[in-house]
Amino acid sequence: MCWCLFLLETDVDFQEGETLYFDKPVGWTSFNLVAKVRRALCLRLGIKRLKVGHAGTLDPLATGVLIVCTGKATKRIAELQGQEKEYEATLQLGATTLSFDLEKPVDKTYPTRHITVGLVSETLRRFEGDIEQVPPAFSACKVDGHRAYRLAKRGEQVELQPKRISISGIELLGFSPADMRLSIRVTCSKGTYIRALARDIGTALRSGAYLTALRRTRIGELRAEECLRIEDFDEYLANHI
Repeated sequence: MCWCLFLLETDVDFQEGETLYFDKPVGWTSFNLVAKVRRALCLRLGIKRLKVGHAGTLDPLATGVLIVCTGKATKRIAELQGQEKEYEATLQLGATTLSFDLEKPVDKTYPTRHITVGLVSETLRRFEGDIEQVPPAFSACKVDGHRAYRLAKRGEQVELQPKRISISGIELLGFSPADMRLSIRVTCSKGTYIRALARDIGTALRSGAYLTALRRTRIGELRAEECLRIEDFDEYLANHI
């Protein structure tokens, strides 16, 4: 078991405000994890209500660092969200899905014979720096007061405006020409959608692409291996409350 050093404080007050750092498991929404933390804390503290929120959504199929704040610490959420983030992502080239990941089935396929490791490396460099990115339709962005993903799930046309983001680095971790799998490490600003980046990389390669795996490995200076697993949270509370 690895508990983040930030979690080992003995003098904690969750009602006044604390910041917790979790390694979100695959299949959980960020809301699921926050709800689990809130229920566990309310039960342990013997209270009915506690303000709990997270600093930056992770998709259900993604894993990694998720910061959770309680009480007055929720006022720090905007500050924490603004920190630099790092992701490791695996892309499948030659096809697309409506969600840009495995949440939806493949809807189109594209040629890939022209794609080489040299072309991939050259293409990735084009996404470094300050760029415009259109968020995915299946996202929490709002359109006329409605969440985009809810409109998209109903089959409605969703048009989102591009947003300015910053990508300080993209590192090629691996490329397999045999199955057109691409692995990258991305260091980026708040507001960057890695699913949208996968879409745009596929387009730039004159093909298609979607995410098959995503892990947020770092927020600011905090790395995923330093974080608490949700399955260990009850034991953590037993040692701190």
